[in-house]
Amino acid sequence: METLAQLIKLQDYISRYEWNPYRYPSQFIRLKKENWLHLKEAWEKEKNSLPLHETEIVDQAEQHSRWKMWKRKEKKEEVPHEEDAKLVLPETEQGLKQYYLNKLLHLQMKWATSTVTEVSFVDKNWHNDMEIKYFLQRFPDTYLILYYPIFEIKKAPVECEIILITPIGIEIISQIKEEIGSTFIAQDARTWIVEKGGHRGKLLNPHIALKRTENIIKGILSHYDLNFPITKVILAKSNPVQFVTEPFQTKIIGSHQYQDWFAQKRKITSPLKNEQLKVAECLLKHVQTTAVKRPEWEEERDSFEFVDEEF
Repeated sequence: METLAQLIKLQDYISRYEWNPYRYPSQFIRLKKENWLHLKEAWEKEKNSLPLHETEIVDQAEQHSRWKMWKRKEKKEEVPHEEDAKLVLPETEQGLKQYYLNKLLHLQMKWATSTVTEVSFVDKNWHNDMEIKYFLQRFPDTYLILYYPIFEIKKAPVECEIILITPIGIEIISQIKEEIGSTFIAQDARTWIVEKGGHRGKLLNPHIALKRTENIIKGILSHYDLNFPITKVILAKSNPVQFVTEPFQTKIIGSHQYQDWFAQKRKITSPLKNEQLKVAECLLKHVQTTAVKRPEWEEERDSFEFVDEEF
């Protein structure tokens, strides 16, 4: 269960990682592994005995766990018929993993939009955003992600590209996509060409946004005397990109290069690094945050859900 990158900042929503960027990443990895083992153990026991509804399996897993990811139902449901159980109980370990990752995704969104004392008003579309799900569920859990963060630069908000802080460096990613069958033609000018069926359109050169984000990051790291490698990536998962040469310290990843690039990202098995966490801390000091004070009863409820972990 190494997969599930950590969303440490989503636009200008308040994040729990802003509280303590050193504690939360390692704690998340530890709790994620512990709870996966508990859930898998309960699932294996039920697979080898009578079929049960999946909510009952979750309840059994909670008995062994201090991390209250799912609320226990006050009224226990009756055991359904065998035919019904087959519809709700994952038949394979891979199915159980996906079920678990979906639960963790919900929790990551909660951590990225609220703290015990404050909460941000979140656009509901983010909860169904497939690109967030892609980055969180397909990359290692030692990747710390700032998803289109908004930095405060000279008291002015500046929205940046996706930032991946890995144990070995930073990757700034600009995603581009068009309809299937479209091809991007890279140019050194301010615009690129989008070609489909003999028709041509224009796209603002994605390197411009990448360079703006890079300059902001470099400025912040320089302020704290930090030196961390930075790579820029233009990512087009579904469309080929035609180019002659890549810009300096920039990788162009079209559909033909995507699988190799993705496999390389997944191979990084290095644990969290202190320098990596220091970089995250410094960047989070300069992001814009919009939130309001939580009602007292919500603070109490949230604290109860994460009892013994002092969240």
